[in-house]
Amino acid sequence: MINTIKINSNISLHYIPMQKLKTTSLGLYIHRDLTAEEASKNGLIPYVLKRGCKLCKDSGEIARYLENLYGASMDAGVLKKGEDQILGFNFESISDKYAPQGEKLLYALTDLLLSVVFEPIVENGGFRAEFVEQEKRNVKDMIQSLVNDKRSYASWRCVEEMCKGEPMGVYKMGTVDGVDAVDEKSLYEHYKRIITSSVIDIFICGDADDAQIAEKIRSYTDKIQFSEAIYPKVDIRGQKGEIKRIRDEMDVTQGKLSIGFRTNIKATEKEYWGLMVANSIFGGGAHSKLFNNVREKLSLAYYASSQLEKFKGLMLVNSGIEFENFEKAYDETLLQLESIKKGEISEKEFQSSISAILNALESYYDNQRYMEDLYLGENILGNKYDIEYMKEQVKKVTVADVVAAANKIELDTVYFLAGKGGK
Repeated sequence: MINTIKINSNISLHYIPMQKLKTTSLGLYIHRDLTAEEASKNGLIPYVLKRGCKLCKDSGEIARYLENLYGASMDAGVLKKGEDQILGFNFESISDKYAPQGEKLLYALTDLLLSVVFEPIVENGGFRAEFVEQEKRNVKDMIQSLVNDKRSYASWRCVEEMCKGEPMGVYKMGTVDGVDAVDEKSLYEHYKRIITSSVIDIFICGDADDAQIAEKIRSYTDKIQFSEAIYPKVDIRGQKGEIKRIRDEMDVTQGKLSIGFRTNIKATEKEYWGLMVANSIFGGGAHSKLFNNVREKLSLAYYASSQLEKFKGLMLVNSGIEFENFEKAYDETLLQLESIKKGEISEKEFQSSISAILNALESYYDNQRYMEDLYLGENILGNKYDIEYMKEQVKKVTVADVVAAANKIELDTVYFLAGKGGK
């Protein structure tokens, strides 16, 4: 389904045909090892770059350029997949075949993408100071606002404590202090270093002539000297030492319980398919044990779910509870996992979980951004799976596979966000 064209040692173009949709998406992703030293600088770069370039000098010109492409859109930001910090740029327009005058809209979007990423506005040996200062404030606001969403905050704190001393424990946007330490010249020097020494994936989803776009990108980048790079490698660790138990107190009315597990299974291993189903049975939706027992039957949580972080080999449980229900909710959560390890899985739980995963995979065909993200992840992992292959593997999973995968899961960290005053 996906066609990959190698542009040079660092850049690959991936074309995903999706003719049934009337839009075309274009994305570029720069991969960097997630480190405390780089995270804050990398977190700033996409936002500074999208402010202006050689083709369009500022946000106003970019907006007018996109409007002339029948309301095309552009966005930029930072992703984190395991210990890969990804600088992303996303564009979308109507497909060329729907352009009223037969315009080459994807060509025009590609021109803007290449200019934004490779031709930034430079003044006095650095990025435009105004852009950098404004985006520093914006990024610091993003970092500080994490605490406002207590559910996300608790989940992040669990990962931070669980992976302390590992790159995974670094926040994707870096730190406020790290952002403060950056200026327009140091950021530009960092940009120049990473833009030619990183793996870069470019995706087109929709209906396009990928060979022509590949030639356009190749012609543009031929003049740039790249140093060959590889995808960031992740260290998947097992649980070591005592279980970590962390408690924070804030002025909150509802407790947030986050529990971190090490799966000890890589997403490149055949056992991963059984792990996917085990997670779904455990906390993957309204059919799951956490939902039906911890939330519905026992009323111990307002919400309770689990999700996999497949790039790092983690499973995270998140629940919202009354403060006094901490022990009961914690004990019941572990009890439900233990029941899976013992093979106490009903036919309904098993079949509902298989169906939920298959439906989720099928839904990618209706969303270009999701499709792009899926294959971006597969590239990072080094897998060559397509959706139909994934669906076939899920269908082959047995209860025995689920039990085997569940028995590799180890409790690592328990995080509880409680109310002030010991509530």
